Amino acid sequence: MFLQNYLLGLILSTLYGSLFHLWRGGNLARLLFYWALSGIGFWIGHWAGNALDLSFGKVGPLQVASATLVSILCLFIGHWLSLVRSHSLDERSS
Repeated sequence: MFLQNYLLGLILSTLYGSLFHLWRGGNLARLLFYWALSGIGFWIGHWAGNALDLSFGKVGPLQVASATLVSILCLFIGHWLSLVRSHSLDERSS
């Protein structure tokens, strides 16, 4: 892969994380969290698309369709898991 492909992947994953943050809200730490989740999910999705030899949704050698799906999935799962609070933390704050 060329530098342009990595740059496109970085731009797309940043866009997905930023749009998710715009939708769900939060502070700067939450934005960085969504950005990291989106980036990790994007590159895992790209790798999985290559491993499965998928031919749909490719932009050059970049597996955009599978990368986008996994990135969005990681964002939703990460957001859901970040909402879970420990029982012991709730007791201390009371």
